[in-house]
Amino acid sequence: MVRYLILVVTGLAVLQQFGVEMASLLIVMSTAGLAIGLALQGTLSNVAAGVMLLLFRPFKIGDVVSVAGHTGGVKAITLFVTELATPDNVHIVVPNGQVWGSSVLNFSHHETRRVDITVGIGYEDDVDKAIAEINALIEADDRALAAPDPFVALTGLGDSTVDLTLRVWCAAADYWGLKFSLTKQIKESFDAAGINIPYPQRTVHLVQEKAD
Repeated sequence: MVRYLILVVTGLAVLQQFGVEMASLLIVMSTAGLAIGLALQGTLSNVAAGVMLLLFRPFKIGDVVSVAGHTGGVKAITLFVTELATPDNVHIVVPNGQVWGSSVLNFSHHETRRVDITVGIGYEDDVDKAIAEINALIEADDRALAAPDPFVALTGLGDSTVDLTLRVWCAAADYWGLKFSLTKQIKESFDAAGINIPYPQRTVHLVQEKAD
C-alpha cells in the first residue's frame, strides 16, 4: 500500500511539472475513487476486519473456533478471509467481515477445559453407590485433573430417572478423549454393578369395541 501511494504521489508531481492542471485531475481522481470505493464496499470492509483480526488476535492459526456459524481449526488468516478446516477436513472460507461481526468461541484459548456428563439411574437404584462408581472411574483416569476438584452429585429428578452430573477438568487436548472414555466406562461400570440406566418406555392399551 505504501509503495503504490508513493507511485501515485510521484506521478502527480511529474504531471504537474509538465503543466497538467492538478485541480481538474484531482476532481476526476476523487470521483473515480468514490465510485471504486462504493463498488468495493464489501471488500474494503473485509480488509478492515482483517486488519482488526490481525491486531487484536481473538484466535490464531491452529486454534479450534466456532465463528459465523462454522466450527473448525483455523488454517489461515488473510486480509480478506479466514480459512477453517472442519473435523472431517472440509475447507471453509469465511469473509473477515462476518468473522469480526460475530461472536467467536475459541475452544483452544485456555489450557484446560471442563468435561460435563449427565447420566440417569433408576429410582430404585442406590445413588451413593452410583456416585462412588463414577468417582472411582475419574480417579483411575490420568487425564482427569485433581484440581479443581471433580464434582459428582445428584442434580435432578426426572420423570423416569434420577439424574447424576459429573464435572471434571482436563487439558484442552484431552477433552473429547476423556468425555468419550468416561461415558463408555460409566455404562460398563453400571452394568457390572447392577445399576440400571432407564430409557423411556410407553405402555399402549388397545380397547376393542364390541360389534353390534
